[in-house]
Amino acid sequence: MPAEGPAAEGRPTSTPPPSAVRPGPRGVLQRMDKGRIRHVVAVGSGKGGVGKSAVTALLAAELRRRGHTVGVLDADITGPSIPKLLGLHGPLLDRGEGIEPALTASGIPVVSSQFMVEDEQTPVIWRGPLVTRLITQFFGGVNWGVLDYLLLDMPPGTSDVPLTVFQTIPIDGMVFVLTPQDLAALIVKKAMNMARDLHVPLLGVVENMAYVICPHCHERIAVFGESRVSKVAEEYGIPLLGRIPLSPPVSELSDAGRLEDLSTPEVTELADAFVKAVDDATKGAPAVL
Repeated sequence: MPAEGPAAEGRPTSTPPPSAVRPGPRGVLQRMDKGRIRHVVAVGSGKGGVGKSAVTALLAAELRRRGHTVGVLDADITGPSIPKLLGLHGPLLDRGEGIEPALTASGIPVVSSQFMVEDEQTPVIWRGPLVTRLITQFFGGVNWGVLDYLLLDMPPGTSDVPLTVFQTIPIDGMVFVLTPQDLAALIVKKAMNMARDLHVPLLGVVENMAYVICPHCHERIAVFGESRVSKVAEEYGIPLLGRIPLSPPVSELSDAGRLEDLSTPEVTELADAFVKAVDDATKGAPAVL
C-alpha cells in the first residue's frame, strides 16, 4: 500500500489528495456539487460476476458515439475492471489543479484505482475510511471537464462504497445489471432496496448474458434457464432497459482492451432506453454546466 500524501505537481499520483468532502454537523459528510456534469448515474448489481463493468463500458462507448461527452468513474476500488476493458494504464497525473483522468481511444475520461498501483496484479488493501476518501476524491478532485454523463461502475455489496456514493455524490439514479438466474435477482434486490431506502431513483434493469445465438441455426438459447429479470422490473415498477446476449466478441474485445469498439443493435437499444430513463428521472431539474 503506498504511503499517504498529495502527489508533487506534474508527477504521477498514487494516493488520494485531501478529500474534497468536508464533515458537516457531527461528522456527517456533505453532498458534493455536480459542477459541470449534467447527469451522474451509477451502474451496479450488488452481485459480482454479472458483467456490470462490461455494461458500463459498452454504454459509455455508445453514448460517446452519439456525440455525448461521457466519463467513467471506476468505483470498484478493490476489483477494478474498467481499465482492462478499455485498454488503459496508469499512472494518473496531478499538476496541482486536480487529477487528470486517463483517456480512451475515443476520448472517454476514466479514473480507477488500477492506475494507482505499479503492478496491475498488486491488490489494493485498504480499510473503509481510505476507500471512502478515494471515492470522494475521484468525483470532486478530478478534472472531468464538461460532461453530459458520468457513469459510476459500482462494486458488489451494500457496504462502504455504495453508502459513500449515495450519501455524498449527487446521483441522478442507478441502473441495475442482472443475469437471468433467480440467485442473481435475489442478490440484486438487496442493492435495489438499499438504493431505494437512500432515496436514489431506480432507473431500470439490464439483463446481461441473457441468451446465446446459435452460430448454425441462429436460434436464441437461454443458457441460464428462464429469465426472472422482467419479473424483477415489474416488481419494482421500473423498465427493462435492454437484454445483452452472451457473445464471443464481448469476451475477445474485453481481453484485447477494445470493448469500446463493439456496437450492436442490443447496445444501441440499451442506450436509447437509458437516455430516456435519465431524462424522465431528471425532468424539470435545472441543468448544471
